[in-house]
Amino acid sequence: EVFLDRNYFAALNEEREEAGEPLFANPRNAAAGSLRQLDPSVTARRKLSLYVYSLVSPEAFGLESQAEVLEALAEAGLPVQKAWELCDSGEAVKNFVSLWNGERFSLPYATDGVVIKLNSIEAWGELGATSHAPRWAAAFKYPPEEKITRLEDIIISVGRTGALTPVAVLEAVTLSGTVVRRAGLHNEDEVRRKGLLIGDMVRVRKAGEIIPEVLGPVVEMRTGDEKEFVMPSVCPSCGSPAARLEGEAALRCLNRASCPAQLKEGLLHFASRGGMDIRGLGEKLVEQLLDEGLVKKVSDLYRLTAEGVAGLERMGKKSAENLLAALEGSKKQPFSRLLSALGIRFVGSRGAELLAGAFRDVQSLAAAPEEALAGVDGVGPVIAASVRSFFDRSENVELLEELGKLGLEGALPAGEEEPSEGAKFLEGMRIVFTGELESMTRAEAEETAKAAGATCPSSVSGKTSLVVAGRDAGSKLAKAVSLGVRVVGEEEFMEMFRQGRTDK
Repeated sequence: EVFLDRNYFAALNEEREEAGEPLFANPRNAAAGSLRQLDPSVTARRKLSLYVYSLVSPEAFGLESQAEVLEALAEAGLPVQKAWELCDSGEAVKNFVSLWNGERFSLPYATDGVVIKLNSIEAWGELGATSHAPRWAAAFKYPPEEKITRLEDIIISVGRTGALTPVAVLEAVTLSGTVVRRAGLHNEDEVRRKGLLIGDMVRVRKAGEIIPEVLGPVVEMRTGDEKEFVMPSVCPSCGSPAARLEGEAALRCLNRASCPAQLKEGLLHFASRGGMDIRGLGEKLVEQLLDEGLVKKVSDLYRLTAEGVAGLERMGKKSAENLLAALEGSKKQPFSRLLSALGIRFVGSRGAELLAGAFRDVQSLAAAPEEALAGVDGVGPVIAASVRSFFDRSENVELLEELGKLGLEGALPAGEEEPSEGAKFLEGMRIVFTGELESMTRAEAEETAKAAGATCPSSVSGKTSLVVAGRDAGSKLAKAVSLGVRVVGEEEFMEMFRQGRTDK
C-alpha cells in the first residue's frame, strides 16, 4: 500500500502553490497521481511511503497465518503497518475497531477504516473470493466524524461559469485531523432545504473523510438571534444582475466578459493541464496579473512581457522567462485543447475532441447550426445548445479572432490539406477501441485513426463501422458482435495502415 505522510503532503502542496501548480485535494489523490507519473524522477521526489501486507505463496516459507506473514516481513526489514493486532474473539475485534476510531487521527497518514482478516491462510483458500473481494476479509468503514460548530456567515463564491455558490463560514472546528473553516452549500435551494440560519449551531462532517459538509442546524440550540440568509440579486464580484436560467438551481452572473471572479477562474481553467497546459500560471500569479491590470481577458496572457511579469511579487527574471516560454509553447496546442480550455459549459475534454473531430476548425464550428452540433455522435442537445449560445455572443467570437492573430494554432482556419494517396482512407468511419493494446495506448490508437479520417466515439452503436479489440476486451466487444459490427484485432488494424485500405 503506497501513501503520503500528512506532513509531507502539506509541504508538497506549499511547493506546488509557489510553483503556480494546482494543489492536490488530499493525500490519496497525491499518492495516486505520483504513481501515474510518466517521468520516474518526479515520482522519486514525492517521498512516497509503503506498507507491505502479504507475499506470494507464504506456505512455501513455512508461514501459516497473516500474523506470521507480518512478523516475517518486519524481520526481513520491510515496512509493515504497526497498528495491527491478533484478536482471539469477536469482542476483541470490536474493541480494536473502537480504539482506532479515535486513535487513527494520531497516525501520520489519513485512514477511514479497519480491515479485518481471518488469521489462517489455509482458511483463505477454503473460503475463496467473489468477483469483487475475498470472503476471508472485510473492510469496516468508520462513519464520518460529526461535530457541532457555529455557522458564522454565508458568503457567495463566483465560479468560472458565473454560478453563485453559497459557502458556509464556520467557527473553526477540527475534523478528521484538520481544521475546517468553510464548507460548500451548493445553491440557495440547498440552504432552504437544510433550514440553515446565519448564527445557527450546525452539525458538520467530512464526506469521505475529505470534503467538509454541513448536515443541518441544531434547532434546540437556537437563541432567537439567528438571521435568515438572503441570496443576492447581483453578482458580488462585478455587480451585474444575477439570473436563474431555466431548469437550473443555481443563480448565475451573466457578465462573462468582464466579471473579475469569472475571469480569474476562467484563466485558471484556460491554463490547466487539460486546457492549454501553461505551466507556472497558478492562482497566486493570476490574482496578481488581475490586480495589476496586466490581464483583463484571456488574450492578454499572450501580450505579457518579461519586464511586466518580473516586477510581480515572487517572480523575477527567470520565472518571468519561464512563464513566457510556457505561453509561447501553448500556442501550438491543437483546436480540441483550445476548445476545452475556453470553458464552454458542458464541454469537457472528451466533448471538445468530438467537436474538433467533426468540424475542421473553430470557424466551421462557430458557423454550425445547433442541429448540426447535436448531430455529432456523443454530443447531444445540451452541449449543442451551450456551444451555439457561446458562439452567438460577439465577444467570444472576437476573443477567438484575437487569439488567432496572436498566433494560437488552434484558433486559426484549417489549411488546405495536401492530397496524398491513402492518407484519409478511414474517412467517414466510426471506429471504437476496446481492451488493452500492445503496440500503443488506446489514446494513441485513436489519434492514429483520427489522422486517417475516422471518428472515435466511446461507445458501440449501430452506426459503428469497426471495433478494434485488444486483450481483455469486454462489453463493447460483446455489443459489437450482437449488432453485427465488424471486429478486428490490433494486428489486423495495423495491417490496414500498412496497406492503406480497410478491406479484408
